[in-house]
Amino acid sequence: MTFGYARVSTDKQDLSRQHDMLQSYGVDKIFSDTMTGRKLDRPELNVLMQAVREGDTVVVESLSRLARSTKDLLETLDYFEIVGVKFVSLKEQIDTKTPTGKLLTTVLSAISQFERDIIVQRTMEGLASARARGRTGGRPRVNQDKLLKAIRLYELQGYTAKDAARLSGVSIATLYRALKAAKEKQGEK
Repeated sequence: MTFGYARVSTDKQDLSRQHDMLQSYGVDKIFSDTMTGRKLDRPELNVLMQAVREGDTVVVESLSRLARSTKDLLETLDYFEIVGVKFVSLKEQIDTKTPTGKLLTTVLSAISQFERDIIVQRTMEGLASARARGRTGGRPRVNQDKLLKAIRLYELQGYTAKDAARLSGVSIATLYRALKAAKEKQGEK
């Protein structure tokens, strides 16, 4: 069976051009989403992924309709290969069952790995630079005086946790964590 997949990013865009191209190719069924390609959870694409079987073909108007990142594209193409599904992109003239299509997939895979390596390298350089300037990552330290004030307001003066946190300038989550830790510490004794 030959499936088509079409996607536009907003309701203001029209799927007609993509549908016309897919129908001209001869697809049996078209799945269409109206949402940004950055979202990984695209309902109709998910249905398509579940519907395909070995020997089927998936056709798209262009690679950008299937995925917005190289990583997402390669994961989808890997899935098609594992299942035994042929993939065709009309605009780029890619057919994964031809030697040229396999070569392009391999090149895309190398580029994706390069992108990941560059991101890791930049992240490590940024962390090293921040450490050299005396900055460390993580959650900011809680002002212990403010936290003790919140605990006193809550436990001794009868304020609600929300009011005690607001009056002392700590978050309610921080107050609850401190109360929980104190309760656990009491239970150990």
